[in-house]
Amino acid sequence: MQLVRWCVARLVATRDLTHDIRLFVIDPAEGDASSGSASSFVAPTPGSHIQVEVLIGGRVETRSYSTVGPCADGLYRIAVKRLAASRGGSAYMWSLTPGARLKIAHPRNQFELAWAKPAYLLLAGGIGITPIYSMALALVAAGADVRLIYGVRTAADLAFAEELRAELGDRLSLFVDAEGEKIDLDREIAALAPGGEFYVCGPLGLMDAARQAWTRSGRAAVLMRFETFGNSGRFANQPFHVAIPRLDLAFDVAAEETLLDALEKAGVAMISDCRKGECGLCVLPILSADGPLDHRDVFFSSGEKAENSKICTCVSRLAGGILSLDTPDRRA
Repeated sequence: MQLVRWCVARLVATRDLTHDIRLFVIDPAEGDASSGSASSFVAPTPGSHIQVEVLIGGRVETRSYSTVGPCADGLYRIAVKRLAASRGGSAYMWSLTPGARLKIAHPRNQFELAWAKPAYLLLAGGIGITPIYSMALALVAAGADVRLIYGVRTAADLAFAEELRAELGDRLSLFVDAEGEKIDLDREIAALAPGGEFYVCGPLGLMDAARQAWTRSGRAAVLMRFETFGNSGRFANQPFHVAIPRLDLAFDVAAEETLLDALEKAGVAMISDCRKGECGLCVLPILSADGPLDHRDVFFSSGEKAENSKICTCVSRLAGGILSLDTPDRRA
């Protein structure tokens, strides 16, 4: 696991890219948060993210945001989507004005771009364009064979469209749901040169469709890489009740909090990392559920989700009712 280095930074400027996506320009030169020394800028690689400390309900939490572009001037750029069902992270970020101090971590990359491949197909949905945009710019600069497919709900949701058109030309394909435009993933994948890589970032529905199309194509699973954004699930967030018989514990999970947060607040010893439903560290066994389970992770396969035997507590939840869980926490 990469060591997280924190520094004190300053918000330099903001710019609205769409009605609900805001670009934040951040100067990390305020100094290292642990040593107090001047902090040197660490250039992000395509697919990188930075962690930002946010204040939610008086509690300090962290959120991860993809870096945007090469940041060649020594300033980090991130784009934050204001979510209606936000637990507070995006609302906090949108409350900030230039001059605000932030605590941020130096870039880490869990969505690495592999170089020297015969071709690249990039697919972005909504706010998922942020890491894909950086990859597209880097691949164009390297002279790579690259195509980008970018889907949004309405034309007003397009971010970086003009910049991408200028860089990619006819290698950019835009699809707007409201205008009846649909992505033919089977056709797009078939046009990718043998040995080419497929990079996907977007909501869970797009991710599932992309993985199914990739599987149908018969291509090697290792040649598809992904990162998720904006997974709102099949059901609207609702409060639900949790029981853990082993610990003789019961508590409620509010609509605006995650199951993982509620477990930690209740004192259950948990292990977690990504908090995006990707790593599986926070998984717990399900004993019973008297409401619909909303599996919002990308860790489990479709078959595993259908079994309803385990749950990724960082993103998945129950759509109302009582969820009974087991836990490795023995509380000796």
